Amino acid sequence: MELEVYTKEGTASGRKIKVSKKVFGADINEHVVYLAVQSFRTNNRQGTAATKTRSMVSGGGKKPWKQKGRGTARAGTSRSPIWKGGGIVHGPQPHPFHFNISKKSNKLARLSVLSAKYKDEHIKVVEDFSLENAKTREVFSVLKNFGLEATKTLVLLPEYDANLLLASRNIKNLKILMAKDASAYDLLDCKTLLVMESAVKKLEGKK
Repeated sequence: MELEVYTKEGTASGRKIKVSKKVFGADINEHVVYLAVQSFRTNNRQGTAATKTRSMVSGGGKKPWKQKGRGTARAGTSRSPIWKGGGIVHGPQPHPFHFNISKKSNKLARLSVLSAKYKDEHIKVVEDFSLENAKTREVFSVLKNFGLEATKTLVLLPEYDANLLLASRNIKNLKILMAKDASAYDLLDCKTLLVMESAVKKLEGKK
């Protein structure tokens, strides 16, 4: 299996690199991808939804009226859940959300997404490049050269590059990650993968 290598000007360099069939030609397991996405989204939930119970609502310390003699139901507090302004019964309370899958399943999901991107020809390999200064227009010009300025794109780097990360923050539909940190959700949540040549080995698990 091979992938064409492009220059940052968007033109073919005339070179191709061999890629692992185990990574880019694996069988696509849609169910495992679904579980990986569900795990990612669930574990990223804040779980901060909250309501006040009757013990949390201020006021209501005084008995609204005497126990007997009014011809109406007795009441001990104006913050009863059946009253307007009272507490909430069985409302949501802050709690963590967890949904974990095995490392093996996570790895399989990642390979499935990479293989699907390869099959759909949504992976482009670009020669390694860096920026001397964190200029947004330089990153945008690279995207424009590939016709990706309006496409949701994920750029994968072989290692941390502060200038590239800073320069890309204000570009809509663009996300930059190190290849080893990209999850199945990150790989799936884009139309095109723009992978630096050295990052391909990181995706294959090689140093």
